[in-house]
Amino acid sequence: MKIEAAQTALARHYDVVIVGAGISGAILARRLAERGRRVLLLEAGTGSGLNFTHYTQFLETFYQEQIKIPQAPYPNNPNAPQPNELQTAITGENEEPGDGYFVQRGPHPYRSSYTRYTGGTTLHWLGTSLRMLPDDFRMRSLYNVAQDWPLQYETFSRYYEEAEREIGVSANVEEQAYHGQFFPHGYVYPMHGLPQSVVDQTMAESLNGRTYEIDGDVHPLGVTSTPAGRNGVPNAAYDGGKGYEPVGSVSSRAVGHRCMGNTSCVPICPIQAKYNAMKTLVASQGDLVTLVTQCVASELLIDPDTGRITGVRVKSYAKPGEPEHQTYVTHGDAVALCAAPVENAKLLLASGAARTSGLVGVGLTDHPVFLTWGLLPRQVWPFRGPLATSGIEGLRWGRFRGRHSSFRIEIGNDGWAWPTGAPAQDVQDCLDAKLWGREMQRALVDRVTRQVHLSFLVEQLPEACNKVTLDDRYRDALGNYRPVIHYDISDYTRGGFALASKVVERIFHHCRIANHTKYNDQYPHFDYGGTPFNYQGAGHFMGGHRMGSHPNESVVNADLRSWDHKNLYLVGCGSMTTSGTSNPTLTAAALSCLAADRIDAALGQHAQLVTGDTA
Repeated sequence: MKIEAAQTALARHYDVVIVGAGISGAILARRLAERGRRVLLLEAGTGSGLNFTHYTQFLETFYQEQIKIPQAPYPNNPNAPQPNELQTAITGENEEPGDGYFVQRGPHPYRSSYTRYTGGTTLHWLGTSLRMLPDDFRMRSLYNVAQDWPLQYETFSRYYEEAEREIGVSANVEEQAYHGQFFPHGYVYPMHGLPQSVVDQTMAESLNGRTYEIDGDVHPLGVTSTPAGRNGVPNAAYDGGKGYEPVGSVSSRAVGHRCMGNTSCVPICPIQAKYNAMKTLVASQGDLVTLVTQCVASELLIDPDTGRITGVRVKSYAKPGEPEHQTYVTHGDAVALCAAPVENAKLLLASGAARTSGLVGVGLTDHPVFLTWGLLPRQVWPFRGPLATSGIEGLRWGRFRGRHSSFRIEIGNDGWAWPTGAPAQDVQDCLDAKLWGREMQRALVDRVTRQVHLSFLVEQLPEACNKVTLDDRYRDALGNYRPVIHYDISDYTRGGFALASKVVERIFHHCRIANHTKYNDQYPHFDYGGTPFNYQGAGHFMGGHRMGSHPNESVVNADLRSWDHKNLYLVGCGSMTTSGTSNPTLTAAALSCLAADRIDAALGQHAQLVTGDTA
């Protein structure tokens, strides 16, 4: 990979122009370069993380922030603004929007964020690398809700294998081969599964072998290790016995080859033992990939006769805090949008592109999180190791999905940090109780060392009411649109919360956990069946340009190619037909591997691609 100035790089013609240097764009660029394709990679943010000194500055910013939200290490850039989960005030149509990047129109706030720097949201993701279940691809056929994917697990699984190699996933196949997931004979993950935390082990003692029954279906409550994009012990049996060599920090190759258990995976791994997309970028083939940072794609240029994308209009700025910029148009035989789903939808809407189905921006989803927390009966010493190493996966499937959501349960290894702000809040509680000295010390040790929280990541369908729109009144510093977010939580998802509240009672009972979960009407909430529920955002942006089998029900086909524009590809989580219950990053990576195959094949038929005659 080479990094060039905008004026020089944007003047050339490329095989493929990619918008967004996060995980989708990075993997797509690398794979295309391996096939000899010349690629331009446009990044709206800076490339600060590629430099060790600047990455260290991210750390210093994080240390100094009082509230350790996912965006804490990464300062907002007015020229490439990013959402912040603390800036989610809902405003009316005729009211001035809040200070955040999103214009929130409700009825509920969308509580998630993404990062607009080179590397994208992998700078602050947790590292969870779960596959979707086979059932998740067949929601219409099995449960009569949403749509079926135009792909099936059986044919898509090989792209999961490629993604697991690129990310360097640590997991054990024998633990992951549940409910229809299958692996080729002899397949192993690149690295052995990470050891379970003491929290995990303690809960497993009480839960393994336990079940929960719904509609006659028996669901296991056992604790399963979670596949992680995090460096552990390489598996010597990987790749037919060739093994796997972990990639450390892109900034300093002396560190990052093994996880050191810093428990700050979100928002930043201090040593980059956790995968981030910068690792893929620096490994890209020679000079075939050109990265240009601080270049914001503002419009797709469309040939009115053929529908082809003839160019991408770009605004290039010199300094993040200054709106002065130059405008260029860059050209490629194919264009791939690989930014966050909201950014892809925003660019399509601003360009009047992909309009046939009317579904651009529609079906925005997340995994709304139901947080519960309590005290185990014995010390488990959280805050050691990654933020999460295991989960309870047995409620990810079942006939009940015809009525309401399923979910997966993540076991938190950071005490009550997310739900209450522990351990700082524990200190404040002791002060409020007038505890001092040794008495405070004993109270803190007893409380903090027994803390556990469970995060229920609840499925959400791609519903028409949840969408991204544009409004000429709302622009950023460069004059680009700010996304207008309309978001609600339907009865289908609310029913999943209701089930989760029953399941957690059973889990807490089996584990003898004293429940300290509290409802707070100052946080985002909704009612279901007369019961109020708080929810949090998972940071799992999905939907907005969904994949499908027909132009009237989707934005792209099974090749991730726009139905309307034969040389436009929409890659990443925005193209997911449904959300399933797994964290979506591995699926986004797998879709990028698939897209590389499809784009390369289309470029091999260059004459047909140009005339728009491809099938």
